[in-house]
Amino acid sequence: MTKNDSPIRRFLRWTGPENLSLTIALVILVALIVSQTEFFFSARNLFNIGQNMAVVGLIAVGMTMVIVSAGLDISVGSIAGTASVVCALIVTQTGTVTGGIGGGIAVGLVLGLTNALIINYLRVNAVVATLATFSAFRGVAFLIAPEGRPVGVLDPTFALLGSGRFLQFGGFPGVPIAFAILVAVAVAGHLVMSATVFGRQVYSMGGNPTAARLAGINLNRMRLWIYAISGGLSGLAGVIVTARTSSGQPASGTQGLELEAITAVFLGGALLAGGKGTVVGTMLAVLLLAVLSNGMNLLGIPTFYQLVAKGLLLVLAVAIGQWRMAASEARQARLTAAGGE
Repeated sequence: MTKNDSPIRRFLRWTGPENLSLTIALVILVALIVSQTEFFFSARNLFNIGQNMAVVGLIAVGMTMVIVSAGLDISVGSIAGTASVVCALIVTQTGTVTGGIGGGIAVGLVLGLTNALIINYLRVNAVVATLATFSAFRGVAFLIAPEGRPVGVLDPTFALLGSGRFLQFGGFPGVPIAFAILVAVAVAGHLVMSATVFGRQVYSMGGNPTAARLAGINLNRMRLWIYAISGGLSGLAGVIVTARTSSGQPASGTQGLELEAITAVFLGGALLAGGKGTVVGTMLAVLLLAVLSNGMNLLGIPTFYQLVAKGLLLVLAVAIGQWRMAASEARQARLTAAGGE
């Protein structure tokens, strides 16, 4: 880094030039919302955006690893729902907040490992396997919830995890604890993917699995780790849902999380074929989706329009990714042809 670097150049170096279009889209979206309502930049509204990012963001960090490794996990919303119910049951029956949090994360780890085992040893395609467990895990959540109903949690200490805040002073509403957890997890995920052997192996596994295997990477073991991490983060997201709603939710609050997480990862620059994607890009996309939902709510736009917008964004993100991959392959073919002349 040089002294002559502008703030824009430093920002692009941190986010990556491939996320420039995403950053521009975010700026334009904010400008459009601000032009229609004066409440967007209020401290309370920014607090709400940060709080609402937490659940989807945690799942999206794990989903980034899964998709970069050329996998997909459609069951993350169901894992979050199951973890939510287990967490609520532990807190209400034992009065142990740490036990409830640990239990929710542990359930997520186990269910994530279940996905990996099905993919590894039954040789089931990741999409088909997690589509099946999407339904199965949701059924498990309803089975363990008494009569399939939400499990109420009235512990005020536990509620702080979902709605608590710190650094409150004057008119500043504070920083949501859930958002701080997301930032910590996202930073850790970024460092793991960009600065560790494990991260390089994830990219190798998605970019060229045959070459990765020949290089000595145990793909089955890597898949176990990747899906366990994704499941554990989904479990943590379920715990936060429980804390925010004061109840263990088999479905409400966790349905649709898989769509939002997958959309965020693809918007953040990941490719369906794997081998490409960053946690930073995913977090920018999570912020974009959170701002979009918040802006629509401020403007009184019905929820079903939000679902349409998110579905269109997913199609657009995948289409752009496929176009980039095709352009890269064509460029590589031209270079190869030129080198052979």
